[in-house]
Amino acid sequence: MVSIAIADVNYPPASTGQIWQWLGEVSDPEIPVISVTDLGIIRAVEWQGTECVITITPTYSGCPAMDVIAEEIGKTLQAHGINTPSIVYQLSPAWNTDWMTEAGKQKLSGYGIAPPQQQVVDISSIQRYREVQPAIACPQCGSVDTQLVSQFGSTACKALYKCKACLEPFDYFKPH
Repeated sequence: MVSIAIADVNYPPASTGQIWQWLGEVSDPEIPVISVTDLGIIRAVEWQGTECVITITPTYSGCPAMDVIAEEIGKTLQAHGINTPSIVYQLSPAWNTDWMTEAGKQKLSGYGIAPPQQQVVDISSIQRYREVQPAIACPQCGSVDTQLVSQFGSTACKALYKCKACLEPFDYFKPH
């Protein structure tokens, strides 16, 4: 007797595009208005045989939220019928704020966190190299008359600023 294997026509249970959409439902635990896809930490979504593999890059190598994010990714995919997805941490290249979506940056601002601004390098003098801080707009009133209070904000990825116009303190998502 000859045995013939019949392919499972329902496999894989979802396209990678659909999985990307579902991952857009997973919020960052520290900033719940932004998804992990808007944050730019999802590096890849792929099927390796019958296993769904999600590759993520932490915003910082010691980011305490990564375990919670991996758990939420797993729960979300399991809710959509993908059992036991594999989460792979990729540290290189290191995450940077350029990976954030424009929609994510707008969500940060709407939430009261100034989104990252690109730093400018002043090379007008060979003897004097320095980074020039861009004007950080207050997410409350829009004024650029702001002042750095502390390089350390509510989390490692944020700095604390104060608006001189409306006098409100606010977090600034540091670029890196």
